[in-house]
Amino acid sequence: MKRSPLHISHTTIWVSAVTLGLLSSVPQLASHKFNVAEAAVNAGITAAFAVLMWYFNIYMLSRKKDSKRVQSISYTKLLSSLLFGLVIMFALAWVQQLILSHINFGPTMLMVEVRGILINLVFYMFLNLLQQNYENQHVSMELDKIKSDNLAAQYELLKQQINPHFLFNSLNTLKAMVETGDKEAVDFILKLSNFYRFTLESRKLDLIHVHEEMEIMNAYLFLQKARFEEGLKFTSALTERTLKTLIPPFTLQLLIENCIKHNVVSLSRPLHITIYEDGEYIIVENVLQVKKGDVSSTGVGLKNIGLRYSHLLDKNIEITNDDKIFKVKLPLIYEHHNN
Repeated sequence: MKRSPLHISHTTIWVSAVTLGLLSSVPQLASHKFNVAEAAVNAGITAAFAVLMWYFNIYMLSRKKDSKRVQSISYTKLLSSLLFGLVIMFALAWVQQLILSHINFGPTMLMVEVRGILINLVFYMFLNLLQQNYENQHVSMELDKIKSDNLAAQYELLKQQINPHFLFNSLNTLKAMVETGDKEAVDFILKLSNFYRFTLESRKLDLIHVHEEMEIMNAYLFLQKARFEEGLKFTSALTERTLKTLIPPFTLQLLIENCIKHNVVSLSRPLHITIYEDGEYIIVENVLQVKKGDVSSTGVGLKNIGLRYSHLLDKNIEITNDDKIFKVKLPLIYEHHNN
């Protein structure tokens, strides 16, 4: 992973260095033998050291390290920084001795070196903490991006699953209608064409209005009734308020398809499917007349719908099965949820 660079403004570096220089002269201001020249040189030496150590530590911590990311302090770099700081402080102390030759070099050097170590430690720890924060933010952003990309990919797969699998049966039904000279064959072709047009137009959208979804479902029901005739009974009791709400495309069609797939549909045992509203839900229910030996259910259709509602609305659908009635409750989605 590419390391996040340190971002410290030059203004921050220079202002902090000058401030440290001034603070280093505070003890001299309180002294009875205050000397302006000594205070100025001391402040200048401290400020110069601070600037040099700022840039050295930034450079060192920004260097590329091993590909294995380590969440700890690099003691090698810390030792290098301290050694470099000692050398720089020794050189600056020597410069100070040249300017202020009346000062005893031994005690002055010791004081300056101790001050330099403390300043260097503060700078290094601050920059190391800042670098770790940059890297953690970078990792967090990468993880969020991966998560977002993964969710987007999953959602695209969900939308790809929407494409109906009944084309083969529809074509067989159409073949039988044409062979028997059924007058509704032309209407069947038109409805089949409209259904796939709806598929192409709506699958690119996350949400459509319920009244548009009903058009898709009615086209689907027409095709299925051509196959099952009076063996399929459907009732809708949705109000205008609900028809103006939103729904993921092909949700109702998938639920109807699910009902037909897992229940007996025949003239002797018609399958009754009802869609109505209850409070903040659209409800799709059917009387259970499960096919004997039906073990083919994988729950893909219901899982598809549940995941789409979770992805778009952060709400769950509710499924009820009391062995007599199978019911799916879909939360209403209002216009302001549409992004």
